[in-house]
Amino acid sequence: MNHLARARTVFDIELAAIKAVRGQLNRAFDDAVELIVGALRDRNKIVVVGVGKSGNIGKKIAATLTSTGSTAVVLNSVDALHGDLGVVADGDVILALSYSGESEEILKLMPHLKRFLVRIVTMTGSAKSALARHSDVVISVKVPKEACPFNLAPTASTTATLVMGDALAMAILQARGFKEKDFARHHPDGSIGRTLLLKTKDIMRSGSMNAVADISLTIKEALMVMIRAQSGSISVVNKSGKLVGVFTDGDLRRHLARDDNALQKRLESVMTPKPICVRDDALAAEALKIFNERKIDDLIVVDSKYRPIGLIDSQDLPKLKLM
Repeated sequence: MNHLARARTVFDIELAAIKAVRGQLNRAFDDAVELIVGALRDRNKIVVVGVGKSGNIGKKIAATLTSTGSTAVVLNSVDALHGDLGVVADGDVILALSYSGESEEILKLMPHLKRFLVRIVTMTGSAKSALARHSDVVISVKVPKEACPFNLAPTASTTATLVMGDALAMAILQARGFKEKDFARHHPDGSIGRTLLLKTKDIMRSGSMNAVADISLTIKEALMVMIRAQSGSISVVNKSGKLVGVFTDGDLRRHLARDDNALQKRLESVMTPKPICVRDDALAAEALKIFNERKIDDLIVVDSKYRPIGLIDSQDLPKLKLM
């Protein structure tokens, strides 16, 4: 078998494993979500335990839970018996991961965990295992077979466990009413945090960098305003200062190509009316969405009275690390 054929086989086996585990979802999943949501509501936490590959998957699940507002810690099964058991408190939920359900290190830990007033949720491939018997809730992650040709190395089973962990985290997120603004609070750095925390007024060009012209100005007069603002477009306003149109350098080129006297025309006759704009209190994420959907170069920012108070230039977005 060539390399690509082997790769496709692995994909097929792991996709089949995920579908099989999806088919096993039942009331136990609901019970697990309710247990965890209740614990978090009481300001307790999720303690994730696992050994080997399951332990590695547990670290990722814990990270996903924590980043989405569900406090989770990883407890090393061996270190727990040498002092780290101190991270466990009454009211916590233990999330135990073991495909066989017979991992010696975790089974050795169970009696010590049960000295606390905790509930145990287990993800395992064996509902009749010793670990399952120790648990309050058992979520099945049993897969038809591993992707390993010898059916030994944890592959499909760890993938299925990871997906189940993601499903659990997203269900908890939804049940707790976790919102975008909460996500941003947990990710203050990086493009995600910047996009969700910043507002359009934080990233717009304003003052002398915001080209605005009265509707009565000629193209020549408007062009001087654009040059001073170093802008590729100008917001056109009426006598009340409200936005009524936009004129861009692209419009300028098109009119000059068709009319030698174009510079004498007034903005009223050449502008694009009802331009795309965004409120100054909108999230930067909304502006980014408009850029992606409308394929524009500049986005006008208006205040509550529909006055153009700023401009977001698409060329600024990479510098702001929003794209």
